[in-house]
Order: sequence, then structure tokens, then C-alpha cells
Amino acid sequence: MNLIFTPPISPFPKTLPLSIKSLAGKLPVRSPSSNPPREKLTGVIVIGAGLAGLAASTHLHAHNIPFLLLEASDSPGGRVRTDSVNGFLLDRGFQIFITSYPEAKKILNYETLDLQKFYSGALIYYGGKFHTVSDPFRHFLDSVKSLSNPIGSILDKILIGLMRFRVLSRSDEEILTDYEIPIIDRLKNTGFSDSIVDRFFRPFFGGIFFDRELKTTSRLFEFILKCLALGDNTLPANGIRAIPDQLAGKLPPDSVRFNSKVISLDFHESGSDPPSVRLKTGEILKAELGVIVAVEEPEAEKLLTGRFVKKPGKKPVRSTVCLYFSADRSPVREPVLILNGSGQGIVNNMFFATDVAPSYAPDGKTLVSVSVIGIWDSVSDEELTGVVISELSGWFGESVVGSWRHLRTYRIGFAQPNQSPPTDLTGKSARIGSGVYICGDYRVSATFDGALVSGRKAVEALMKDRVLSSK
Repeated sequence: MNLIFTPPISPFPKTLPLSIKSLAGKLPVRSPSSNPPREKLTGVIVIGAGLAGLAASTHLHAHNIPFLLLEASDSPGGRVRTDSVNGFLLDRGFQIFITSYPEAKKILNYETLDLQKFYSGALIYYGGKFHTVSDPFRHFLDSVKSLSNPIGSILDKILIGLMRFRVLSRSDEEILTDYEIPIIDRLKNTGFSDSIVDRFFRPFFGGIFFDRELKTTSRLFEFILKCLALGDNTLPANGIRAIPDQLAGKLPPDSVRFNSKVISLDFHESGSDPPSVRLKTGEILKAELGVIVAVEEPEAEKLLTGRFVKKPGKKPVRSTVCLYFSADRSPVREPVLILNGSGQGIVNNMFFATDVAPSYAPDGKTLVSVSVIGIWDSVSDEELTGVVISELSGWFGESVVGSWRHLRTYRIGFAQPNQSPPTDLTGKSARIGSGVYICGDYRVSATFDGALVSGRKAVEALMKDRVLSSK
């Protein structure tokens, strides 16, 4: 293993926000001419190269703070990954990127991601037919045509418009700290009918939060509703992995180590000794400036056994199964999300990925993505595939679906943290011990944006502590 030295920290950029400017020059710096330490030493150790860990590393790098990012797998992304299979791009589970995420706009280059847009609405299967639900502000004529369809009443559609105006008039902070109830109660209290709840809200937001019961907090529901009103649903042309790949590509090559699983973390509350981590290989690394734990919640609990603050009453995690098929053509040929509003079967949502991003499949082929809520661990992959094919044959016809070829099934046991009330989507402290900080989407909002925000907040907490300790 290479010995890692801490390079000198250069002055902070003059364009930093005031809260960060005040920290300039106050972090401890080791001279490059000092004798090499006997222990393997670095500045900050970031554990986990998911979106939160990559965001933390990006901010450390931007502020010239030496760091080492350790990732247990062979590539960045965590749950945000894509596999290349026979020319197809298979995202690991149903994932859509919303362009209006506020933190994402600050840290990502959208032009480089080459984002491919979905239709602003959905196609809903109900009563043996497909019905269109459209965003009236982007597809006015389509929305007028859909006024008489059975996916909710005219009053329901007016209420959606009023809810849209309400969320747009409020700041993100107001939404994420507002009085909260489960989504289903929020919808009922607003006056929505059972028909639009069951035929639209359950499959649509159930697919976003992997929660058909709609027990997720109304705070997260309204935040996503605002993001959907302001931005587009998209897929990067090179797969969802393009997002973590872009972040990782901006980091110094020697600052990231893959296939480096951390099995333990040692730190003292007194701060008398810098925290250290032990790798699966037996190697021990000491962090002179601190450790940022950026793994997903179940892994964080293992690393921080006895020190991880958990709320009473553990919530079940959100799980999903995503199945991919190859087809010769799309029966829809529109970049639209298709929802199961029938209340029957196991398919929650699906789409023809190549209708959105043709690069997801080889020329002349169509990629089909199907999502089921829950892990379905008592059903084999083969059985699950058979049920899905049978169900979708009823939607599109056996002559169409019968020729589909199964590519791969992904069972995502921890697809998303459970954020049913009570939640704290903004106020958790990133500091959990002397020189140890934590981040991840479960610490804030369970979104791509939440993961990025939490990474930034962990770095800000670390920097604040280092300044205070140097006074």
C-alpha cells in the first residue's frame, strides 16, 4: 500500500461564502518536509463513495483540504449505479433525476450529463385502457383532453393545481420543517377522491418513495411536488451512473481508493487521539482532521455500534424489485412513465427506457424497465418474471410481450430509508463524536438532493470544529 502524506493546505478561494471564508487559514497543516509518520496518516477519511460521500469529497477538494475517499466496491455511486449488459444500460433500480433539485444544480454539470427528458405527466393503465394525465402548464391541450378521463374528477385536477401553487409559494426550508402527516392523510384532508388517490397518487408517489401505502411524510411529498413543478424528470444519456461518475471524475486520482472496505472505526470522545479506520485487509489509517461516515444507514449502524443515535421504534426499510427486458419495439413510443392504476397485479410502474434515452440499448432494440414495490423474497426470479410477463401481456397484448427477453432482475433490499413521520429533514447535526461526522440521504431528505446536501453539511461541521479547536 502507498504511504499517504498530507499536502499543505492552500488559501481558500475568495469567492467562498462568508461562513466558510471565516475558516480560511485556520485548519492545521502538516509540513511536507516533516518526517513520515510511522502510522499511515491522511487529512480527512471519507467512508463510502455514494452521492453523499462524493459530495463531501467534492467540497473538501474545493477547499483544498486533504482527504482520502474509501469505497468498498469497485466503482462510485452506492445505490446510484448502472451496469452495461450486452449493450444495454441497466440502472440498479428505478431512478429518475429531477433537474430542479437545488443542491444538484450547484454541484453538477447538466450539459455534460446529457439529460434526456420524460413527458411531463404519466400514462395510467385502468379499466383495460391507458389514460393520460398531463401537466397543464406544459401540455395544456393534452390536459384539456384528459379532463373527462376516469383518473379522478375535475375537482381533483383543480386541487392538484391549487396544491402546485401552494408549494411554489413556499421555500424549501418551510416545506421541510412544516407540520407533517403521512401523504395519504394529506391527500384525504385536501379533499382528493379515492379514485385519483388509488389510480394516480399511489402508483406515482408510491413508485418514487417505494411506498404504496403512502405513509411517507407530507414534507417530502411537497418537496418533490415542488421540484416536479419547477423541473423535468430525466435520465442521463449514459445511465444514472453518469451522476456519481461526474463527481468522482473531478477528484484527484490518488484521493479515491476502491475495493477498500472499512470494517471498524475507532475514535475517542475526548479527542485526545485522531480517529482511525481499519480496512478488511488489516490496514489501519489514521485521520488527522476527521472521519466522515458516508455509507448507507444499515452500514453506518454496523460501523457505529453503540454510538449511532437511533429513534425508538425502528422503521422498516423501503425495498423494490426492478426487472429489465429486451424488446424489438416499444408499443408506446413516447418518453412517458406508465403507472398501474388498476389496483390489481404486482407491477407498480414501468417505462420503455429507450423511448426516453435511445442510448440505453443497442440500435434496433428497446429496453423495458418494470418496477415492483417490496422485495418479494419468497418468490424466485423466474417466478417473478413469469408473473410480470403475464400481467403486462394483459396490458399490451401477448403478441407484443411474448417476444420480450428477460435481461436481469435487481432486488434492492435497501432502496430508500423509511421517512414516515416523525422526521427531521433539516436539523440533524452531522457531528456524532470528536472528529467523526456522518452524512447520507437518511440524515436529511431521501432524495438525490438530500444526499448531496448532507455531504456538504458534514464538511461544514468538520471545518467549524477544526477552527474552534485551533483557537
